[in-house]
Amino acid sequence: MKIIDSHVHLVQYIAGTGSGGELRSIGNGDAIYASGEVVPQMIPPMFGGEQVTPEQILKIMDENEVEKAVLLQGNYYGFQNIYTHEAVKRYPDRFVGAASYDPFSRNKDKILKHLFEELSFKIVKFEVSTGSGLMSNHHTLPLDGEIMEEAYSYADEKGLVFVIDIGKCGSESWQVEALRRAILNHPNMKFVVCHLLAVSTTDEDKLKWGLDLLTLPNVWFDLASLPHICGPDTYPYENARRSIQIGKDIVGAERLLFGTDIPSVLKRDTYKNYVNFLMDSNLLNEQEKKKIFYDNACNVFF
Repeated sequence: MKIIDSHVHLVQYIAGTGSGGELRSIGNGDAIYASGEVVPQMIPPMFGGEQVTPEQILKIMDENEVEKAVLLQGNYYGFQNIYTHEAVKRYPDRFVGAASYDPFSRNKDKILKHLFEELSFKIVKFEVSTGSGLMSNHHTLPLDGEIMEEAYSYADEKGLVFVIDIGKCGSESWQVEALRRAILNHPNMKFVVCHLLAVSTTDEDKLKWGLDLLTLPNVWFDLASLPHICGPDTYPYENARRSIQIGKDIVGAERLLFGTDIPSVLKRDTYKNYVNFLMDSNLLNEQEKKKIFYDNACNVFF
């Protein structure tokens, strides 16, 4: 079966920002925030250094029969716009890339022109979480407020796909009702919500509530990192399967996108297991697997 991974990260340099301040490499794949908090194996040892290159990602993809990948970004690693653009230019049949930017930047108009008009990115990624997203180093802002509406409107005008990570359930950034209002204002733009709303298994009712609100014709959900968001658990990740069952029941298999969130998740398990926990389950029939692993991402991103 053909596969597209809808949630992958390249890392030229660890240059992140988060609630702990700037995040920088301290060697061996580890990093440290300005607060002193250490993030171990931010880049797993298998990558052999301080980068995650396109060629390393392609090797993993080839070993697991993954045809294409969507290269996303966020504050956690630091924006990798140019590196992502170069990877897509080098391997246009394997990658499509999203650009990211800080909407508080004083020269935002120049940034937008360069990324989406000169470099021709067709996807924009916003992580707004309080841990390592927009609200980690800016004030809490409404997802249907003026600042975010400017971002939605620009993306809508340019025909971009809008990928958004609203953080973990229970955080100030997890604003499902506000996101619904924003999406309803842009009915012709495709939205992808990361991590199936990032709800743990202890908050199943909130997952159902959030998915009900966002069951809209222009909204999809990626399944990246669910084995760990729904943890603690081990392969074959029955907790994650339960959340995906809920997702399928409410929004339908045609609205779900397979994704892994590599490289960081590879410090916990193999890529093969992130494929097989879903591929080998009885949760989906063959037609549903085809949609989730390939067809839906083709329609949204390619």
